[in-house]
Amino acid sequence: MLLVIAVVHAHLFRVTTGAGGLTLDGTLDIAATAAVALFAENRGYPMFAALFGYGLAQIFRRRTEEGRDWPWTRRLVRRRGRWLIVIGVAHTALLFYGDIIAVYGLIAVCFAAALRFTDRRLLTHAFVWMAVGSLAYSAVENLVFGAAQESAGGQNPGPLLDAVFRLMTLPVMWPMMIAISVFPFLIGVWAERRRLLEEPERHRAFLVRVAAGGIGLAVLGGIPQALVNTEVWSVGPVAGAALFWVHVLTGYAGGFGYAAAIALVALRLGRRRGAVVSALAATGQRSMTAYLLQSVVWAALIPPYALNIAPHLSDAQAVGLGAAVWLGTVVVCDILRRTGFRQGPAEWFLRRMTYGRPARTPRT
Repeated sequence: MLLVIAVVHAHLFRVTTGAGGLTLDGTLDIAATAAVALFAENRGYPMFAALFGYGLAQIFRRRTEEGRDWPWTRRLVRRRGRWLIVIGVAHTALLFYGDIIAVYGLIAVCFAAALRFTDRRLLTHAFVWMAVGSLAYSAVENLVFGAAQESAGGQNPGPLLDAVFRLMTLPVMWPMMIAISVFPFLIGVWAERRRLLEEPERHRAFLVRVAAGGIGLAVLGGIPQALVNTEVWSVGPVAGAALFWVHVLTGYAGGFGYAAAIALVALRLGRRRGAVVSALAATGQRSMTAYLLQSVVWAALIPPYALNIAPHLSDAQAVGLGAAVWLGTVVVCDILRRTGFRQGPAEWFLRRMTYGRPARTPRT
């Protein structure tokens, strides 16, 4: 998930800050741009949102099993959501305009009641959001992205003004991202009720179908957008929005397919934990810290008042940079694991703000 996010962000920086937008300089650039459209763009965030829904449903189930009533658990979920909003706004102000943490905080605050929906009601809400939310997002996204690309060239606002601009994008970004995130969030809640990721051995056949069908559908649905992005196919604004809608819809299937594929890999590995698997698991346990670390790197590399390297990258180099940044966060998270830190700083802060200071046990 974090690898996909890093690659997409790096490629997006290249497109929005490069002179004239996309300028493909060879076969490798064309292949990189096509691969991003087929396997990464609009394929990572559905997995992210589904896992967030899965996690909140786990909190609800565990607190219920402890004997907590619904009002207590709802307050807990919403308190967690409010602190996610605080972290996300700070993330936007200090580092990065494409924050997703606050969006999930808003979903936790506004959709906590969905944790108690019946399956039928849950899936009905989910598919309504899939149809309406993705359509609205696709209609608006091309306008917003086009305006951002046109206004990016030649500007050097400075760090303070840049922070103000980033905060000004929130009233636009939040509704757009909520519109496309509620559907996978609700599907994640549904999946947790069946323990799909916790008990993959019981659901192996289903997970195989989701992985093969979801990733296959995402690749198939990404072909038109890949042709547009590589400038093989030129379309008008209406057709472009329609193709992008198809890209978003099939991206949901790809995100779910990735989650299912990872569950199958975990099932195959069993309890084997080599250095690579341990490092990846450490990153997953510190995913918010790793996500924020990516933004720290972007803040140093991308803005015009910093190193400003994005306009000088080819598309293939941007993809490689994204992978390298992700790999660096994996190394940092593994170092935290090896040195005995059970959580990253972001996870520690969120847990402390959500649950408060842990009670001290008396010494015997």
